[in-house]
Amino acid sequence: MRALIIEDEIRNANKLTRLLQSIDSQIEVITVLESVKESVAWLKQSEAPDLIFMDIRLEDGLCFEIFEEIDIQVPVIFTTSYDEYALKAFKVNSIDYIMKPVQEEDLERALNKFKSRQVVPSFTDSIKDILGHLHKKEVTHRSRFLIPYKDGFKTVKVEDVDFIYSEQKITHLCLSDKSEMIVSQTMDELEEELDSTVFFRANRQHILHIDSIGSIHNYFNGKLKVVLVNDPDREIIVSREKAPLFKNWLNS
Repeated sequence: MRALIIEDEIRNANKLTRLLQSIDSQIEVITVLESVKESVAWLKQSEAPDLIFMDIRLEDGLCFEIFEEIDIQVPVIFTTSYDEYALKAFKVNSIDYIMKPVQEEDLERALNKFKSRQVVPSFTDSIKDILGHLHKKEVTHRSRFLIPYKDGFKTVKVEDVDFIYSEQKITHLCLSDKSEMIVSQTMDELEEELDSTVFFRANRQHILHIDSIGSIHNYFNGKLKVVLVNDPDREIIVSREKAPLFKNWLNS
């Protein structure tokens, strides 16, 4: 069986590959693709695999955008930490998914479901339904954080957050007064919870508030370098794939 993995975290892709080969040595992982753009290009010009493993959040957008460009006619198993509403949509449309971090028993269950299929369905209409549900969903953004402080707690308003960074898997809020607070949420969770009109995930380590940005410079190979108002020595690089999204966000 020929499998394609679409996943922008190489560590996750490597783990998934190891688990697949542990479960069934006959599974061949053809390649690993990291972005919507790269996936669309590959799928347009390559022979279709037997099965696709697809992360929902890629470095340049949501994987659902791939289905808007390509009519995928092979089964897809999503790997996801996405919200419950979307997962319900997957169930309704009989699209399998595995919650991250991927566990071997969950992967084996999904593979057994794939192997038991008699007819290969088209997922294009199902994905369109999911996109419709997501677009209609009422979004409530986080407005504050409750943070342990001394022998109690304190609240921090989201409007006081200048930027957010992750270091050694610890998430730091950098506030407008240049103080820092540690929060329990992951960067992926905060990306979902914060208002995307004022916060942007520049890379894996940084989420920026629009007002935190001092200047933007062209960097090599189509990348961008962002200089912050309150922390100009911090190096923040936006990838070539994500640069157009960043420019569109700034221009919206």
